[in-house]
Amino acid sequence: MDAEANARFEARALILKAMAHPTRLFIIDELSRNERCVCELTKLIGADVSTVSKHLSILKNAGIVRTEKRGSKIFYILKTPCILNFFSCVEGVLQSNAREQLSFIEK
Repeated sequence: MDAEANARFEARALILKAMAHPTRLFIIDELSRNERCVCELTKLIGADVSTVSKHLSILKNAGIVRTEKRGSKIFYILKTPCILNFFSCVEGVLQSNAREQLSFIEK
């Protein structure tokens, strides 16, 4: 693998690692419906502000979300809605796996 390909795969891995947590997947799903401030996400997730802020920071550093400051609040917005296509693909894999498992049981 050449250096350019390696850099591309490293960049992809960074994004996948940022999404590799149930809470961050939940945040992405929530932001796909509407922008949210930390206070709203904290209530929805049921975690403390520092924990939610850390998750948001990871998503922001990976380029998945962006922020907008309005008054004293910072709102988080899904920067790349195409990430939801990845969710559809993951759901397809889950369905395929479930069908495969079911076929083993039915034999």
